[in-house]
Amino acid sequence: MVFKNIKSFTAIKIIDAILQNKQESRKEWMLQLFEQYGKEKSSNHRYQFWQHENHPILLDNKEIYDQRTNYLHGNPVRAGFVREAKDWLHSSAIDYYSTTEKGLLDLVILE
Repeated sequence: MVFKNIKSFTAIKIIDAILQNKQESRKEWMLQLFEQYGKEKSSNHRYQFWQHENHPILLDNKEIYDQRTNYLHGNPVRAGFVREAKDWLHSSAIDYYSTTEKGLLDLVILE
């Protein structure tokens, strides 16, 4: 139930941010896609942002933890947004590259 509430809350906030952002160049494309998936399930109000399933993986050893962390950090690189994972602003990857630089989350917490 908690995970469902988190997904619902974040989906509403993200979709609202997309709707309100006049400079978002991908707005029509994203909303059309979210609406298309939203029509597939009667439990959706209009849009579907998150997949309904989730498959939690227990990070119970260093190998699995490193594999998942590298996968997440590599997403913006594979999408072509940055050349190196540490360059993605919203990533903790910088925390793994440098002991002096901090990621965005760390900066927000420290302030």
